[in-house]
Amino acid sequence: MTELRHIQWMRLALEEARRGWGRCSPNPMVGAAIVLEEKLVSLGYHLRAGQNHAEINALEGVPAGTDLSKATLYVTLEPCSTHGRTPPCCEAILKAGIGRVVVGCLDANPLHAGRGVEYLRNAGAEVISGVLEEECRRLNEHFFWWITRRKPWVILKMAMSLDGKIALPDGRSRWITGSAAREHVQSLRQLAGMVMVGGRTARLDNPELKVREPADWPRQPIPAVWTSQPLPPGLNLTADSMREVVVAKPATPEAWDKFLRHWGAREVCVLLLEGGGELAANALDCGIVNQVQFFIAPKIIGGRDAAPVVGGKAPADLENALRLDRVETRFLGEDLLYIGYPQKPVPPCIEQEKG
Repeated sequence: MTELRHIQWMRLALEEARRGWGRCSPNPMVGAAIVLEEKLVSLGYHLRAGQNHAEINALEGVPAGTDLSKATLYVTLEPCSTHGRTPPCCEAILKAGIGRVVVGCLDANPLHAGRGVEYLRNAGAEVISGVLEEECRRLNEHFFWWITRRKPWVILKMAMSLDGKIALPDGRSRWITGSAAREHVQSLRQLAGMVMVGGRTARLDNPELKVREPADWPRQPIPAVWTSQPLPPGLNLTADSMREVVVAKPATPEAWDKFLRHWGAREVCVLLLEGGGELAANALDCGIVNQVQFFIAPKIIGGRDAAPVVGGKAPADLENALRLDRVETRFLGEDLLYIGYPQKPVPPCIEQEKG
């Protein structure tokens, strides 16, 4: 059984890792804590790709002259053992004299997987792995998917009324949910490398698809519109001439696979789908959605002609309804956030991949 103290310190490292949310892509979020005699010595996290990893930032925060031979380094992800944009962290850990390393989860990156732990153990360091492993993996599930498949992790975000409507018959939808839910959407945009909406949503809602909070956010997602029609002039999406706007309508598993592989190769790790209903239906039918995040507001719109949250055709019977795994719910203000992972087979036309 994992010692309670290891769990407590790893939770602190996880909190530190989350400070890199959306900032360090295409790298994973990683946090580190150095502990000596059950007292915190230093914290560190990975802020941006190409800059110091979490372990290095934690080591740089250690007061000069500190003997680390009896210290423990807690790190949410296995330390790297190879040269990349930065030198290997394993070498720095050993050079600092760290006596014990506690790892949250192993790295899914084939260049690193298991090698860091082996490197440290072969050099004589004590290594404990798998502490809060599920939480550590969940934090970087999008990265692990992208690094092993080179396709973006796809999140389908929708906001609906209690009766499953996303807009009035004329397309108006602002605002179905409250401010707390909209703040959460901003955090999803921070994580995303691309944000996509349907053509009708682009025309009627006229969104910018930008991270608005905080105002100085350094990494804006690429805006994309799921349509086969040219975009009309005057949209907020096209107001910034320096901003690339992707217009595409992949509508089959093969087309989606090609689209996702193209943008995965350009280091888009997360694709956020923000509606509307036909885009949602097609993405679910084609089996590309990794995670759904549905907001349910305590409002009843009513009307047969109001837009449903998921369009397309209904299944022949309830046995064919799409089910979700690992469901979790929580309230954001008055709105209920429902998160789950679609149970889906790999589409038969796409070769099943390992990982």
